[in-house]
Amino acid sequence: MNRREIREHLFRMLFRKDFHEEDEISEQMNLYLESLDEPKEEEDIEYLKGRSALILSKLPEIDTILSEISSGWKLNRMGKVDLTILRLAVYEIKFDEDVPTKVAINEAVEIAKLFGGDSSGAFVNGVLAKLAKEEQK
Repeated sequence: MNRREIREHLFRMLFRKDFHEEDEISEQMNLYLESLDEPKEEEDIEYLKGRSALILSKLPEIDTILSEISSGWKLNRMGKVDLTILRLAVYEIKFDEDVPTKVAINEAVEIAKLFGGDSSGAFVNGVLAKLAKEEQK
């Protein structure tokens, strides 16, 4: 799998978080991975499991960051697609040193265009640009 495919799978996996109880998340992640049609490399599956667990473990911190930078937008009022994309991108920007900020933003905008509404790309770009600006200070 390439990085874009990995991000899209992570997005789909993390999207389930807001629709299931905390004790069901692990099972939901496994169900998603089992449902993949494409040939699955064990290495890719393990990477997706580990990466999604890391992101989920950082969600309280990620949501705090999002609450601070998305002035005027409460997280519970954001669309679930946009929120999930933002969570993934904030994780990459703040906690993954291997992903440059510009790449994380660009990939998030592309995923937003693919899965979100008409204004999702612009919304995601605006929130993440504000985070990037804060990071430079």
